[in-house]
Amino acid sequence: MNVFRKKKWSPYAAGALAGLLLVLSVLVAGKYFGASTTFVRAAGFVEQAVAPDKVAGMEYFIKEKVKIDWQFLFVVGVLVGSLAAAWISGENKAVAVPPMWKRRFGPSRAKRWIAAFLGGIVLMFGARLADG
Repeated sequence: MNVFRKKKWSPYAAGALAGLLLVLSVLVAGKYFGASTTFVRAAGFVEQAVAPDKVAGMEYFIKEKVKIDWQFLFVVGVLVGSLAAAWISGENKAVAVPPMWKRRFGPSRAKRWIAAFLGGIVLMFGARLADG
């Protein structure tokens, strides 16, 4: 049996490795990794496809060009890496309502999706407010 399938990673070990990766990124490339700018740029791509004249005149996109760069590839890598980790560990089963959520808030999928969506809005607002 594969060693990755035997036990889950400690969240402390995963956090420490992410911190080391951040330090390595700053030392090697001089860049902090993040994702919120990539989501804004992705929205810019969509807007550019629908109304290119509107995006060209937006103050934000004059300063931050709509482009695919290392941050975009970082976000894609996070998605691909998380899918690979789930597949390797054998925990690749989609669960609409996890047991912990069900015990605390009930089995409603709609309530979970609404909470996740609102939490994402708050998270992105805070990240953009902090210029992240």
